[in-house]
Amino acid sequence: MKLNRPLRELIAATFSPFHADGSIAPEVVPTQASFLAANDITTVFITGTTGESHSLTCDERLALYDAWGQAGRAHGLAVIAHVGDNSIENARRLARRAGELELAATSAIPPTYFKPADLKAVVDWCATVASAAPNLPFYYYDIPKLTGVSVPVEDFLIEAGRRIPNFAGVKVTNPDVVSYRRSLDIADQKFDLPWGMDEALLAGLATGAQSAVGSTYNFAPRLYVDLMAAFNRGDLAEARRLQSLSIAMVDALATTDFIGTAKALMVRLGVPVGQARAPLGNPTLQEFESVFERLVELGFQKWGADGQT
Repeated sequence: MKLNRPLRELIAATFSPFHADGSIAPEVVPTQASFLAANDITTVFITGTTGESHSLTCDERLALYDAWGQAGRAHGLAVIAHVGDNSIENARRLARRAGELELAATSAIPPTYFKPADLKAVVDWCATVASAAPNLPFYYYDIPKLTGVSVPVEDFLIEAGRRIPNFAGVKVTNPDVVSYRRSLDIADQKFDLPWGMDEALLAGLATGAQSAVGSTYNFAPRLYVDLMAAFNRGDLAEARRLQSLSIAMVDALATTDFIGTAKALMVRLGVPVGQARAPLGNPTLQEFESVFERLVELGFQKWGADGQT
């Protein structure tokens, strides 16, 4: 289902499921979709950072698009497909398939090896990719810590708004809240700027965020729903308390390898997404049990997602 509305929700950045031998497991996607829908998630962001995008082949990503296209329709989920790739032809191929499947939108990080030289080069690249799925909204994905590509989002909004007909906004995974506030002023409700830092959601909300994309929304959506509700009613003490829980949860998961440990947590909840693919690491059973014990101490079984805990 194509997005024809502003983003105003928590968006789960989904994990890419693998078999025990490391091969892709698209048959798990319906279980993921059912689990997320049951926990009141309405929009997903697939094959992005959490989805180990750059560890997947183009064909593997296409297989996940197909699986999410079917599962999204079956469970009422809007599916945003990340199509970024170092090969512009791969990115366009991915975008075309997202369009054929009538997914909700596409999104892309810029190339990360041969990097665009300046803002114009970034917008040129995005325009070429977005044009492969002209009927879908396109979101630029700003995550300079991982891409090494840093252009002011506020400037990108102006240029992309002029040059990309289906431009819809920017997924902002960037702690620069001054730039984010400038960008919100420029967007002026015309473009979406979903906030992409779970452990700093409160900062995003205080700056003006109206939607958010994150990996921990897969397994702790109620924590963030409660945080947003506390913020909206002006209960900053409670919002801060819940943000501190989020930070403690992220810190616990990051004591081993964040994505591998988060995937192990999903498995514990009954969603068999498997392990992370190399070069990412995975916790030993003993390490995971230690992390899970810490999550329980924090209250995970009260504010985590409903699952087989």
